Amino acid sequence: MSGWNLKDIPAGNLDKFIEDYLLPDTRFRRQVRQAIHIISTFLKERCFQDAPHPVRVSKVVKGGSSGKGTTLRGRSDADLVVFLSNLTSFEEQLDHRGTFIWEIKRQLEACQEEETFAVQFEVQSLRWERPRALSFVLRSPQLQEGVEFDVLPAFDVLGQWTNTYRPDPRVYIKLIQECQDLDLEGEFSTCFTELQRDFLRQRPTKVKSLIRLVKHWYQLCKEKLGKPLPPQYALELLTVYAWERGNKQTDFSTARGFQTVLVLVLNYRELCIYWTNYYDFENPIIKQYLRRQLNKSRPVILDPADPTGNVAGKDRYSWQRLAEEARVWLGYPCFTNRDGSQVVSWNVQVICGFPSAVLPPPPPHHVLCTVWRMLLENVLSKEVASCYQGPLVIQFQDTLHFLVILAPFRRAPGICLSLVQSSFFFFFNVYLFLRQRETEHEQGRVRERGRHRI
Repeated sequence: MSGWNLKDIPAGNLDKFIEDYLLPDTRFRRQVRQAIHIISTFLKERCFQDAPHPVRVSKVVKGGSSGKGTTLRGRSDADLVVFLSNLTSFEEQLDHRGTFIWEIKRQLEACQEEETFAVQFEVQSLRWERPRALSFVLRSPQLQEGVEFDVLPAFDVLGQWTNTYRPDPRVYIKLIQECQDLDLEGEFSTCFTELQRDFLRQRPTKVKSLIRLVKHWYQLCKEKLGKPLPPQYALELLTVYAWERGNKQTDFSTARGFQTVLVLVLNYRELCIYWTNYYDFENPIIKQYLRRQLNKSRPVILDPADPTGNVAGKDRYSWQRLAEEARVWLGYPCFTNRDGSQVVSWNVQVICGFPSAVLPPPPPHHVLCTVWRMLLENVLSKEVASCYQGPLVIQFQDTLHFLVILAPFRRAPGICLSLVQSSFFFFFNVYLFLRQRETEHEQGRVRERGRHRI
């Protein structure tokens, strides 16, 4: 078995494949922890001490795969989020982010010259005046290989948060209002790194192993297809969702879990997924915002820590490309049991059940039917309208009744919207048909008048 032929590994051997080729070894994890300790200590003790801005480092949080416990073997990278005190808003973080990153870069280079650390920093050049992150490689005689870091400054909106309680709803109200004012939804997800980290880190060991397998598959797709592809974080959350809704046991079939994730990818056009671990529908402002988010075009996968972030992205073409590759993979031996039978995925709905308060109110029948009748009477002659509007209004009422019944049953406003759109095109075609009949009727009357003249 090797990484390049995952598709040829029988379903029953996937756990062995993960253990042998995807789990980082003890030495690797120890090296990464040591590197993170070095850079975290520097950021806390040295950074911003002499900076003109009054900010100070309140805490440094390990994010990314290292923080979540889903690192792949051989991928030595880490995200460090530097939380800054004395900031009062998300907008202030946005305005001064570039300044903070330039200051961190200056301090790193100064330490390098002073030989303060027995390590070397290979800092990447900053291409923009207001960069989003600082990337560098840390090397040390104690490390067998360099460790890549991304350092991201963030507004410390949560303060000294612990996972024993939910964030105050006012935190999310402030986030929603500022994101809407700035038109930058999802821009400040780094401020909620602790929540993102704990959301995945608390999962059972085997779930994190399944996430590693899905990430490995994603990397194989990336090597083959290139960009664009959906964000990897979306696939991680999709894996958690598949396990929560399909199994939720600490011991399960890895092949079934893997297949379920790929089936969900195939159904990307209907995905609407969210969690209520850190925010919910109790507060009216948050509820109204979530309602708008969940009624957006699919796929929708809300960040469990940041309701403004749809981690599925807006590029449906990227999902289409990944779905086409997933369809091919479902025919490979990794989804075939030892007896030759095919692996059966878990029974997982592609849409979370919406609380009843989130469902949009059904359209009133009489209003829509009145509009339809007015449309007929205005665009057609009253003679033709009187002949056809009765049956059509009845058919329109039946269609609306079907939609109203379907909406709470499927709890899928997006699907209902598609049906409404289909109904619109149906009635538009009926309208064209009626116009054609009216034209034919008018032409018949002209011919009849001509015969009478003769």
